Amino acid sequence: MKALTIGQLASAASVHTETVRYYEKRGLLAEPARSESGYRLYSQDAVGDIQFIKSAQEVGFTLAEIQYLLLLRKKDSMPPVAEMRRYAASKVKEIEERIGQLEALKALLQKVTDIPLDETPYASGACPVIRQIAGRKTNDGDND
Repeated sequence: MKALTIGQLASAASVHTETVRYYEKRGLLAEPARSESGYRLYSQDAVGDIQFIKSAQEVGFTLAEIQYLLLLRKKDSMPPVAEMRRYAASKVKEIEERIGQLEALKALLQKVTDIPLDETPYASGACPVIRQIAGRKTNDGDND
C-alpha cells in the first residue's frame, strides 16, 4: 500500500492540509509515519477516516463524539449494544433540545421581521434579538 504525503491525503479527502494537521492534533487521525526527510506519510485508511469525520460533522456530531465513533468503527469486535443504545438516546435528547432552541430563535426572528421596517427604530440596546441574546445565560463548554 502506497503511503500518502499530507498534500496527497488532503487532495484525496477533499480537505485542506491544515484540516489534516488539525485532525491529527485532536487525535482523530493516527500519528503518521515519517519519511527520512521528516515528511508525514499517511496510510490509505486515513482518506476513509477523514471522509468519515466530514460525514459525521455534516450530520451534527462534534469532534469529541466523532473521536468516540472512530474508535468504535476501528474495533475488531462488535460495539456494546447497551452502550450504543444509551449513546443514541442521549444524542436524540440533545437534538430535541437543540430543535427547541432553534424553534424559539425562529419565532423571535419571525416576530422581528414581521414588523414593518419603518416601525423599527431600534437602538442596539432595544433590539429584541440583541436583548434576547445578551440576556441568555449559558453554561456550555467548547462546542467543537
